[in-house]
Amino acid sequence: MRINFKKYFLYLLRWQLSTPILAIVLIWLSTLNKWVATIIANLIGGLIFFWVDKFIFTADSLAAQWEVKEDVRCCDCGRIARGYRLVKTKNYDKTSDKAPEFRCESCSQKKAKELKRKGIKI
Repeated sequence: MRINFKKYFLYLLRWQLSTPILAIVLIWLSTLNKWVATIIANLIGGLIFFWVDKFIFTADSLAAQWEVKEDVRCCDCGRIARGYRLVKTKNYDKTSDKAPEFRCESCSQKKAKELKRKGIKI
């Protein structure tokens, strides 16, 4: 499993930000039974942080965009296989490429390493 550290960091930051918000709700509901106040606070937290989590884990701006096609000819080795191409990431945009180059998995990994050496974050 590959971890996207940017998403992981944002998630941990979001987790820390939820603490004071839920504490305020619990103080506000302090006259209620502790269990009822906790349930209500967690429901309010869920209503707020569902959208933040959804953004963190689905936002295109936080992840590299890849295109995958079946049965393509690898532009590097010529093998017919599932093809991969990096479409867009920070400092790299091939969204309007008229002749996209697909690579088999092993050639795609080599190309990704090459791009990383050039300073393109994947």
